[in-house]
Amino acid sequence: MSNQHGTVWTKPQRSESGTEAGHVSPPKGYYYDFHLHSCLSPCGDNDMTPNNIVGMASLLGLQIIALTDHNSVKNCRAVCKVGEQNGLTVIPGMELCTSEEIHVVTLFPDVDSAEAFGAHVSTTLPPIPNRPDIFGEQRILDENDEIVGLEEVYLLSASSISIEEVMPLCGSYGGVCYPAHIDRSSFSVISALGLFPDHIGFRFAELSRQAGPGYASQVQLPQGLKLLRSSDAHYLEDIDEAKYTLPLENCTPAAAVKYLESAPLA
Repeated sequence: MSNQHGTVWTKPQRSESGTEAGHVSPPKGYYYDFHLHSCLSPCGDNDMTPNNIVGMASLLGLQIIALTDHNSVKNCRAVCKVGEQNGLTVIPGMELCTSEEIHVVTLFPDVDSAEAFGAHVSTTLPPIPNRPDIFGEQRILDENDEIVGLEEVYLLSASSISIEEVMPLCGSYGGVCYPAHIDRSSFSVISALGLFPDHIGFRFAELSRQAGPGYASQVQLPQGLKLLRSSDAHYLEDIDEAKYTLPLENCTPAAAVKYLESAPLA
């Protein structure tokens, strides 16, 4: 299993030799993956159940993960409970789709806060019914992987929440947020706006697994922006083995949220 520290990246600066000199976290911290989907997401595999997610993440050496289904948190309680039973920290979260069709990772210190945020987000989604025959069922499960409901509203729609609104809104529920997979050609802040909006004040952003090590030097990013790497896994086999760490005070959702909202800009 690889052991690559260097989880948190700031915008690389060019050294006199022309090579990139990026900031990385200290060689200490907790192995994380803050972007995982369950079978609630219409593009998530039905095998992405609470017990399978926690079991696979544990086998791969992860210590703290986040469940971030599209526009819903309805499987967070079950996954968090299974994680607690098996010694794996699970952060309740969501991958929100803004009105501009920008995907934003939102993370919360506890399930109650996440569910309150999720209840608000549900009021901002268009009432488009899911088509299980096309997109698959959007399954809501309990901690035993039993189906307890199906989400009827199609979860891949854009909400009416703008990129300008998402940070203060998320913060009002005790959470933290950052743009997802900014290197992608769709559903990313750069593909939607043509640039990274530095006036909003995001401290972090996420790179996909496809982004090369020199990506940050090829685009204009706010000075000091820190870059995270997560798998965005929709299938069990796509969850990455433990590679990246964060220097959290402790391995809890509250510590992760605190770090992400207050880590100093380099």
